[in-house]
Amino acid sequence: MSDFRNKPPPPTAGPLQRLDGVIRPAGYVFYGWWIVLASAGIQMLGALFSAHSFAVYVVELKAEFGWSNTVLSFAFAMMRLESGILGPLQGWLADRFGPRIVLIVGTLLLGGGLMLFSYTWSIPSYYGSVLLIALGASLGGFATLMVALVSWFNRHRSKAIAGSQLGYAVGGLGLPLMALSIENFGWRPTAFATGLIVLAVCLPLSMLVRHRPEDIGEQMDGAPPPSQGAGSEGGAAQSPIDFTAKQAIRTSAFWLLSLGHAFALLAVSAVMLHAIPHLTTGMNYSLVEAAWFMTIVMGCQIIGQVLGGYLGDRFDKRWISIACMAGHSSALLLLAYAANTTMLVASAVIHGIAWGARGPLMVALRADYFGTRAFGMIMGISSMVIMFGMMGGPIVGGVLSDYYGNYVNAFAILGLVSLLGAICFYFATPPTPPHDQM
Repeated sequence: MSDFRNKPPPPTAGPLQRLDGVIRPAGYVFYGWWIVLASAGIQMLGALFSAHSFAVYVVELKAEFGWSNTVLSFAFAMMRLESGILGPLQGWLADRFGPRIVLIVGTLLLGGGLMLFSYTWSIPSYYGSVLLIALGASLGGFATLMVALVSWFNRHRSKAIAGSQLGYAVGGLGLPLMALSIENFGWRPTAFATGLIVLAVCLPLSMLVRHRPEDIGEQMDGAPPPSQGAGSEGGAAQSPIDFTAKQAIRTSAFWLLSLGHAFALLAVSAVMLHAIPHLTTGMNYSLVEAAWFMTIVMGCQIIGQVLGGYLGDRFDKRWISIACMAGHSSALLLLAYAANTTMLVASAVIHGIAWGARGPLMVALRADYFGTRAFGMIMGISSMVIMFGMMGGPIVGGVLSDYYGNYVNAFAILGLVSLLGAICFYFATPPTPPHDQM
């Protein structure tokens, strides 16, 4: 495929403008921002058609087949288990062969999995198609995209990651449309159609992603190469420290960041899967009305991502993460004991802002602490810890709701447990550089 990169003209080809302290020809657009846009588009469709829509499908599957919340939730937990186990291999593949080929394979699996899901007729077929969707969403989504983005940005890393993750939040805004499609056309035709859309849109977007800026003659943050006389500025754009995966896992910061991230996703996954069933079965809202709760969450997630991207490049990311964990906890408690719509809206707003502001920082903190050269592998190993949070939210929520007959205790317990993430982030201070880089 041809290179769509908007290459800058020679310095003498036109008027100059100053961008973040770097002299560039007018009209120049750093290619890293095109990767941010492509990443946002890929995450938008992945979020809308798989991650966020799963809760709507759960309602329809329970109505059609009569399966328990535990059976339905276990499939969602298996999605997280698969992505966690796959993490180290996925990270190695992205580091070794580049993220683009991994994204293409993942997109093919995700599109095929959604189409196969539309033919679900039994629990084994349900689990099989969900696992295929999980495999595709993992390879063709967040973790693979982050391998590219952290290599393209340093000074603007939080903003770039936040910009890409805006797609995830925007995808959530389309959840009411998914609910309407399912109500009007049925869940099977909707699932099949979304698979086709994933293939048609995400494959071209994946082709735009490049691994590292030096591979195509660029520098981090769009700085000119040292040979053009930008020496110190060009060098400043590079991460000063690069841990190997083995060196990273020997630090306490690696494990504390991973555990804090896991506790955060404990709260996120519980809301993603169980909020809509809680509102429809426990509070008598319609499916479309319940979907609007998640739409508010996603809308506020956008606000949070803008804040997180801006603040994360200027202030201590660790303290921002601690504040976000307090937000997750309070939001779950509000959702558990909500007595009216106002409390539900407050829960959605707080949870969305906390989720949006914290999300980019989880990636940026690891890149700040450990560098970018082995980032895929480091993130992949970390995912083996994170997966317990993504699995825990659905499983605990499903089991407790079946036991108590409602979701109140499930959300209350998960809200209190998520506070442990704030403690982890508090103690996750920057690691000592490896001896060979001191």
